[in-house]
Amino acid sequence: MHLVQLLLPLYDNDGFALPQDSFQAVSQELTRRFGGLTAYTRAPAEGWWKQEGDPTSRDEIVILEVMVRELDEAWWHNYRRDSEHRFRQESIVIRAQPVQLL
Repeated sequence: MHLVQLLLPLYDNDGFALPQDSFQAVSQELTRRFGGLTAYTRAPAEGWWKQEGDPTSRDEIVILEVMVRELDEAWWHNYRRDSEHRFRQESIVIRAQPVQLL
């Protein structure tokens, strides 16, 4: 099993709030494909990063996660690229880690 997490920004690269229906569409797509989803949306998390020569950047994000038996890296790669377009981002983080159900 793998836990796959999507870190989705609340604002685009220009600081404009992203439409709620974008998040609902992702939730519906992932629930339909994987049978369930957990969304951490109550209090946005904050992401900070720094690139060499640039000031520190900050994002407010929500985290969506699904559990999958097999990790289809090609499918997730394509989904990340589609999500970058949908959320008007240069890069979106989708990460996976192996998990063991107890």
